Order: sequence, then C-alpha cells, then structure tokens
Amino acid sequence: MDVKVSKLSERPDMLERVVGMADTWPRFTVNDPVGNAHYGRIPTELPQYVLFAEDERGEVVAHAYSVPVSLAAEGRGSLPARGWDEVLVRAFADLRRGTRPDTVSAISIVVAPHAQGRGLSARMLSATRDNARAQGFTEVVAPVRPSAKHVEPRTPITEYAHRVRPDGLPYDPWLRVHARAGAVIDSIAPASMTVAASLEEWRAWTGLPFDTEGDTDVPGALVPVRCEPERGYAVYVEPNVWMRHPL
Repeated sequence: MDVKVSKLSERPDMLERVVGMADTWPRFTVNDPVGNAHYGRIPTELPQYVLFAEDERGEVVAHAYSVPVSLAAEGRGSLPARGWDEVLVRAFADLRRGTRPDTVSAISIVVAPHAQGRGLSARMLSATRDNARAQGFTEVVAPVRPSAKHVEPRTPITEYAHRVRPDGLPYDPWLRVHARAGAVIDSIAPASMTVAASLEEWRAWTGLPFDTEGDTDVPGALVPVRCEPERGYAVYVEPNVWMRHPL
C-alpha cells in the first residue's frame, strides 16, 4: 500500500483527522483509567512523537504514538512490571519535572480497519524507530500487546511470549514483526493495563452476562476477566511483553 508518513508536529492541521481515525480496539481496552488520563495527551503535548500515514487520497490510514522517557531516573532501573500504564505515567511525570529522557517507548500502532493486512503496522514501527533515531535516541522499547494471544487466553503469557516457530522467530504475529525489525524480548509486564469496572459496564462492553464467579473469557482479551458477582465488579489485568529495539 503506497502511503506517505508524516510527523504530527510538522502537520498540526491533521490533529483531528489523526485522533479521529477509526480503530478496532475492544471496548473494554479503552476504559483503562491510566490510559484515559494520558493517552489523549500525546498528540497535543508530544506531537513530535506522533506519526501518521496517508493513502493516495489523503486519508489517514494508520498512526503511531510514542513517548520519551527516562529509564535511568532514580528509583527505576528496569522496564516496569506495570508496562503500558506505568510508562505513560513515567513519561508525563518526566515531562512535568523537566527530566531528560534517555529512550523512547512505543505506545501504540493503530491501522484503520479497512487498511489492515497490508503491512502498515511494520511500516509504522519502522517509522517510529527512525523518528527516535533522528531525535538522538539509541533505543526504542515497547510494551507489546501480542496480537494473537486472545485466541489462547488461558495460556500463561511467559509460555506464549517465548514460543517460536521452526525458523526461530516468535510464534505471535505482532511479536514477530518487532523481532524482524531487530527487537529482542526483555521481560514480561504482567500487569500492563488494568480495567476494573462494574458488572453493568462489563455487560455493556461485551454483551456477556457476567453473572458467574471466577474467570470469564472475553473476546479480544489476552487473559480471562475475573468476575465477582457478589461484589458487583469484574477486573481485567492485561499482560504485555517488553521488547527492546537497539537503534
């Protein structure tokens, strides 16, 4: 697919079109309170870390968000177990305090529904790496959400993440894209995103009854959702896989 990739800071007039691009996220994933508090700030406060792709008609068909962050700041020293949520918190804390970043963390690569399956995710990952390198960074890290893990919600994430094909590449398609770009697995983020909500909210998001205590398999979820009917809530704790991209 022939696309033009641009940086939002150089095309600020595209903000609404980038933010408004359709996506295919399961409804519950966009109800993570940490994500809701920080994700929408990236295009306006860090537009130099937002890339987007336009097709030949000028339609936005993909975008990639990343954030600068200090991994070496006091009290850190390793990639956080609370993955996606924590790196967003750290990045905006660093921005507020004026802490100098030492790396870039990928946050999301989203492809419009009608443009999926055409290699755009790999193209946007490459562009994210190039953008970080152009700004003087020597590494990109990514809390990767394995794209096919939802098919095996009961398989432990550590087992799934390290599963490989006969050619030695990761079994999971999205992990494989990162590996082909030069990334290696660093660690597992067991609590990368947490969504805790009432049973009524979970029913509205999924169409499932949520009336039985215990683990509930939900379409699109990487692990089961824990349902507590007597307490009136259910909790989803999503694991991700930290991958490091040397530049």
